[in-house]
Amino acid sequence: MADPTARLLALLSLLQTGPERSGRDLAERLCVSSRTIRHDVDRLRELGYPVDATRGAVGGYRLGAGGKLPPLLLDDEEAVAVTVGLRAAAGIAGVEESGARALAKLEQVLPSHLRPVVDALKTTIDRAPENNDTDAPDPVVDATVLREIAGAIRNEEWLRFDYQDAPVLVEPYRLLTWHRRWYLVGRDPQTGEWHTYRVDWMELRMPTRRRFDPQPLPGGDYTAFMMRTIAESGWKVHARLRIDASAESVLDRIHPAVGVVEPIDEDHCVLVTGADSLDTVAAYIGMLMMDFTVESPPELIPRLQVLSERYARAVAGSAVP
Repeated sequence: MADPTARLLALLSLLQTGPERSGRDLAERLCVSSRTIRHDVDRLRELGYPVDATRGAVGGYRLGAGGKLPPLLLDDEEAVAVTVGLRAAAGIAGVEESGARALAKLEQVLPSHLRPVVDALKTTIDRAPENNDTDAPDPVVDATVLREIAGAIRNEEWLRFDYQDAPVLVEPYRLLTWHRRWYLVGRDPQTGEWHTYRVDWMELRMPTRRRFDPQPLPGGDYTAFMMRTIAESGWKVHARLRIDASAESVLDRIHPAVGVVEPIDEDHCVLVTGADSLDTVAAYIGMLMMDFTVESPPELIPRLQVLSERYARAVAGSAVP
């Protein structure tokens, strides 16, 4: 690479991504000598970029913290990925405005040849409504709350919060998002039990600044654990239904987050399910296409009655024999 300016930008781009890079690797990627790499690193330092170096057989260069902000160096595919990701943030209540601001800043610092790409994506990508599985509004989680939880996870510090008016202290391990809702997987430091908490039900208290020794989650799959436990504790309302079918038949038709299935005998089981409203439960339980009996709550029965009468009227008024 003959152009010194283009080479410096390419070197910055390499140092911005990935782990520490050896001088030989950088030289091969830029098609120059190791001596040229050392000279370019010195030039970057003169310009205010903190490039750290380690000596030895496994040594190399990495971009340190602080100093001047390097120019945003994205290739066409990276620009597309970042733009689509920021557009997707518009579908998460609480961070849609910050996502829009970030996209505006991205446009200001992108190289001129990439701006038409981002502009085309911004003006041609639209979002269809995603809240089509419930009649409840999307919960709003402030970006500050997500940042504080993520910081406690990164720093391995206990997290204290009020959860549905009850004080909670946990070892926070993972933030996950599903169906426009945020969840925290944490461990009770006193009992050792693992739980999933809805972030929009949390009211954070003062940071504890108390470190903990991380413990492995049984099975190691945070997402799978979250999906299993949402059915038990991640919904505003819950229902217990006796299903006239085997547990295996029900499990074949539902997602793990929809409910917990408890076998009774070969032809019957109990489904514990939930949603953000009983109307949603009433609508979705019919999709099992299996006979069932409501064990709780009694408030679900009138909603099922309304649906049954509506379906009956639809059948009676249908022109199909």
